[in-house]
Amino acid sequence: MAKLTVSDLDLEGKKVLMRVDFNVPIKDGVIGDDNRIQAALPTIKFVLDHKGKAILFSHLGRIKKEEDKKGLSLRPVAERLSNLLNKPVTFVPVTEGQQLEDAINKLTDGSVLLVENTRYEDVVNGEYVKRESGNDPKLGEYWASLGDEYINDAFGTAHRQHASNVGIAEAMHKSGKPVAAGFLMEKEIQFLGEAVNNPQRPFVAILGGAKVSDKIGVIDNLLSKADKIIIGGGMTYTFYAAKGIKVGDSLVEKDKIDVAKSILEKGGNKIVLPSDNVVAKSFNNDAEHKVVEGDIDDGWMALDIGPKSIDEFEKVLKDAKTVVWNGPMGVFEMSNFAQGTLKVGEFLGSLTDATTIVGGGDSTAAVKQLGVADKLTHISTGGGASLQYLEGKTLPGIAAIDNK
Repeated sequence: MAKLTVSDLDLEGKKVLMRVDFNVPIKDGVIGDDNRIQAALPTIKFVLDHKGKAILFSHLGRIKKEEDKKGLSLRPVAERLSNLLNKPVTFVPVTEGQQLEDAINKLTDGSVLLVENTRYEDVVNGEYVKRESGNDPKLGEYWASLGDEYINDAFGTAHRQHASNVGIAEAMHKSGKPVAAGFLMEKEIQFLGEAVNNPQRPFVAILGGAKVSDKIGVIDNLLSKADKIIIGGGMTYTFYAAKGIKVGDSLVEKDKIDVAKSILEKGGNKIVLPSDNVVAKSFNNDAEHKVVEGDIDDGWMALDIGPKSIDEFEKVLKDAKTVVWNGPMGVFEMSNFAQGTLKVGEFLGSLTDATTIVGGGDSTAAVKQLGVADKLTHISTGGGASLQYLEGKTLPGIAAIDNK
């Protein structure tokens, strides 16, 4: 369903509330990675170029007590954003009240303001009350009252029902004010939505990560949509156990073996499991390790897929027209067990005739490390949100955006 976007709005002279995702790593006031800030720039610049007054909201980290606020101010983000935009950014160190309202009223067309961390509202007078993360309707109404239009460009929080996304949107609807998607949100809806609901075929999903329990919903949804589902990572060995293959000391979710059996029965030859694995004596990069096919002996644990599996996965992928990848093939953070993840990322970068979509922290880190990120069609900015989208779930943040 087509959603209203920032391009559809009349922005000139309007106070434009915008939910962005500036949840970036900050240590001692220094930003470690500004990718999420960079991702929001196209929408922010569009609003400013069209003489709107951009009023930005974002959360940062988790705040459960008063002391948490000290290291989780968005002030360093305002400074970085100012550098990236090459113009001043007004930072307001509060989330509501006269100081905020006065600052907004002083904005001129084409200027930008950043409100303090929305999760400051989760702790009030020392009490953990979750006004933001619990979607307090009064808070949503208050924030909505500050603007004329609302843009949600924070796909990373689209699966959460917070006051700064769903709360503001609901209050805007009641006031007859428009609620639109930013360019980043529009791109996520376009690529993930098309991949799941209208893929070019063959459509191959690659699912990795530690636990089957994290991906059951995704696998169930994709069984009826994908042509092949490649399984890697720690969850492989729960499927091995379901097939009666010995797993040694590898990670297994014993309470999910029956679920894995059911998936294998339903999926049949759609499910592609690794045929060999890199196994180690202990969970340590320097541990003794070797490649084995089939059964894994006691005293050994599988930490990556093996070279034969990499070749087999590449054969499945070479003719694909749509590929969605979420989750590493092994213990990617250890160099001796990163080859599976890196080789898959490298191969995806070589698929020039396919729509390639990557989501999840380790998968994204792999393609960036390899320098192939720009060769992929889309890198999703939301791990949890992209997983729920792949499950076929309705994301509250997207549902709250006006349809065209």
